[in-house]
Amino acid sequence: MSASRRYEVKVTRTGLAPGRLAAPGRFDLVEVVSLDDMEVVLFWDVPARDTARMEAALREELARMGEEEFLARWSAVVSPDDI
Repeated sequence: MSASRRYEVKVTRTGLAPGRLAAPGRFDLVEVVSLDDMEVVLFWDVPARDTARMEAALREELARMGEEEFLARWSAVVSPDDI
């Protein structure tokens, strides 16, 4: 089963400016939520300048990978540098 049928990516931006224009100290929250019970499965505090890149990678792999493969891959990611 595709991971996209089981999980959803949610991004909470902490400012109004686009990420590429954000202050260096701004961090956004990126979460992977289970659609079964709406519980957060994975989450990261991401520098705003990296949020769009991480969100795109998550969405691409959600559509392409199976559930277990997706969780195994993204559980090892600590920061956007690990993508």
